[in-house]
Amino acid sequence: MSCSLVFLGHSTVLLDLDGVRVLTDPVLRRRLTFLRRVVAPVSPGDHSDVDAVVLSHLHHDHCDLRSLALLGREVRVIAPDGARDFLRRRGFPRVVTLKAGESHSIGAVTVTATPAVHDGRREPFGPRAAAVGYLIGSGRTAVYFAGDTDLFPGMRDLCPDLDLALIPVWGWGPNLGPGHLNPQRAAEAVARLRPRRAVPVHWGTLFPYGLKLLYADRLREPARAFAAAVAARELPTEVRVLAPGSGLTWQP
Repeated sequence: MSCSLVFLGHSTVLLDLDGVRVLTDPVLRRRLTFLRRVVAPVSPGDHSDVDAVVLSHLHHDHCDLRSLALLGREVRVIAPDGARDFLRRRGFPRVVTLKAGESHSIGAVTVTATPAVHDGRREPFGPRAAAVGYLIGSGRTAVYFAGDTDLFPGMRDLCPDLDLALIPVWGWGPNLGPGHLNPQRAAEAVARLRPRRAVPVHWGTLFPYGLKLLYADRLREPARAFAAAVAARELPTEVRVLAPGSGLTWQP
């Protein structure tokens, strides 16, 4: 059986690993606080049958409660340590929280939380939950979803046989704050991880109102700059730059 993904924009990716469907950091709406979606909208109904959602942290552009509700209140949510009470109080009863190194199984797929260098607290008054990434594997294939992170020392040792890495290469505006990867540092992450394939995420989807025309290059360029940086290092990883809504299939 083949494995596949669809990049839905920002950090939202639909993974299908041996028939188990996992959705990462779902943001499915046209508007999000002061951000708007600048690419084609997502139809939430197309993804309402996912087996689980993984949340890397509680920032609004990664944990959008209205998008979660569009998937159904009974959706299984895997989230970082410290997020359980916050999510249950907001009507999501099926929450599993993981610290880095802990795992949870969904059928044949195992989800393991990994470290992340990022301030994951919910602004302005939410809980101080952790930020994590995830290794998502079926035994035949392994995918790393980084969430939001900067480089960290243990990145080289996350997985010795990684089929695919979903690597953040930018943010949602003209500038990056701490705890993020730019295209060059994302290429260094690939050098440490050594995946067979890498897909840049966290780019080209959300932008503050009124700034698109001024900073249009920030929407288009990060993914291409990342691919060029990986190529310049002559790394063996195949970089696939996917437009939101497109996908890829691979054989484990």
